Amino acid sequence: MDPVKEFDLSKSTVREVNHFLHHQLQGNGAERIEILNPDGGHSIAVGLDAPVEVHIRGHAGYYAAGMNRQAQVTLYGNVGCGVAENLMSGTVWVKGSASTCAGASARGGLLVIEGSAASRCGISLKGGDIVVGGDVGHVSGFMAQAGRMLSCGDAGPGLGDSLFEAVIYVRGTLGGLGADAQQEPMTEDDVAQVESLLQQADLEYDPRQFKRVASARTLYHWNADVEQEY
Repeated sequence: MDPVKEFDLSKSTVREVNHFLHHQLQGNGAERIEILNPDGGHSIAVGLDAPVEVHIRGHAGYYAAGMNRQAQVTLYGNVGCGVAENLMSGTVWVKGSASTCAGASARGGLLVIEGSAASRCGISLKGGDIVVGGDVGHVSGFMAQAGRMLSCGDAGPGLGDSLFEAVIYVRGTLGGLGADAQQEPMTEDDVAQVESLLQQADLEYDPRQFKRVASARTLYHWNADVEQEY
């Protein structure tokens, strides 16, 4: 069996690619999948559940590599909204920039975006790790419940709005924090966490340059005895 399986999306459909990945990959012998000419197609390589390498050679549209489990997916271009949505394990690596809601609801695994991410990066994060080489847009980390998010650039306004137990690290300027988010002192453990994330993403920055943003925990419980704005 050939360890490399190639699909050309100028000749095949995304449905055919995903059908192979879902139903024919096991036992096929393929260890690496090459997807050529994606041309911004949507939902490429979604729902993977196998320890396989997938290389998408170009720009991808919405929800690329969503619901990934075990696989190592690399995208050689920019991606539309929802890349690595509901990531469970494995790695999704974007060689360009990402549109809105990158890594939404990720429960595990690692999402690396070498460029910048637009608004709501890491929305409803539930345990995965997100590393962005550039900036993150407004309201990133909204309702992030668990996991870690790191931006090597600036963060837009509303960062970490309604945070729970996730932690956000930002190297650049904080454009404004959302409800219940606060900047906290960096501890030695935080420095170690940032250093580990940078190493995993092959980024060379001083981990002590980063700022920590976490939840103030004032929204955990509703207090009917005081006037509160939500």
